[in-house]
Amino acid sequence: MTAHANYSRRDEIRDYWSDRAETFDLQVGHEIFSEQERAAWHALITRHIGPGAGRASLDLACGTGVISHLMHDLGFVVTGLDWSEAMLAKARAKAQERSADIRFIMRDAERTLEDRASYDVIVTRHLVWTLLDPKAAFAEWFSLLKPGGRLLVIDGDFVSRNWATRLREVWEKLTAGTSRVSDNDGAAMARRHQDVLAGVYFSGGARAEEIVRLLAEAGFEQPVVDWKLGEIHRAQARQMSWPKALERATQHRFAICATRPQ
Repeated sequence: MTAHANYSRRDEIRDYWSDRAETFDLQVGHEIFSEQERAAWHALITRHIGPGAGRASLDLACGTGVISHLMHDLGFVVTGLDWSEAMLAKARAKAQERSADIRFIMRDAERTLEDRASYDVIVTRHLVWTLLDPKAAFAEWFSLLKPGGRLLVIDGDFVSRNWATRLREVWEKLTAGTSRVSDNDGAAMARRHQDVLAGVYFSGGARAEEIVRLLAEAGFEQPVVDWKLGEIHRAQARQMSWPKALERATQHRFAICATRPQ
């Protein structure tokens, strides 16, 4: 990781995710490991933003392109945007392998440089908790949507601890997990994760009510919070240790759909 006088918090965040790109798709909740989970994601997306039907969609902080491909499956014309070239390399390789016509671009999700009112739909997964300035980001996303366009935010509070967190930690001390997919980042990456977390707006955890408030301030109408992510979590749980699955099921995780007024 580079360190110099002009090295900013944004650079730190970009480099953290770039260094995670190689193993990103090994982790449950990033890549999809079953058709049951894929179907659950399709159902969540369709429930809030409808079928693709050739509509223009933007996947912000697309990473390795998992959500981009789900949107493509549903018939959207997809642009995936990420600030990490390492992540985008993985996303482009998937698209080539699957013959999926998805446009991937390297940009900052808080400063996209995309044309105003050019998208029917914007989707983000696990991006909002990393934002330095969500007010500016939400204003930017509002401007990218066509009148009547929809924003779907899928996120959660991954910071607050509960009884299930403590149970998982005790269990991990008592046994060496043997899951075929990785649940942990490793000690060094965990420390970097904490450094990144300390500098973001939602350092205490991204809560649905605060995101709804900020979206309304940005001009979005009718933000609706959807807590019904159980089908996704149950499919993911089959690939996790039971304490990790229990912790995920009890976390403050949500989807929020909001609309730019006509």
